[in-house]
Amino acid sequence: MTQDKAEMNFEQALRALEDIVHKLESGEAPLDESIALYEEGNRLRALCQQRLDAAKARIEAITLGPDGAPIGTTIFDAG
Repeated sequence: MTQDKAEMNFEQALRALEDIVHKLESGEAPLDESIALYEEGNRLRALCQQRLDAAKARIEAITLGPDGAPIGTTIFDAG
């Protein structure tokens, strides 16, 4: 992988992870390479999750007043 993982956006990291999954599923990689691919895939999975968590934290929900008109926003809370 030529790009530093810290600089990857979600889509780039997901694409790289999909490539790794495809290589692992093909069964063509030798054991040592498969282990290295798995480890890299796990790092990319964590990066994707981090990017999703950051995006989720930025989502705002529109707050409606009694008349149904928007009165402001609140931070998204999935909990």
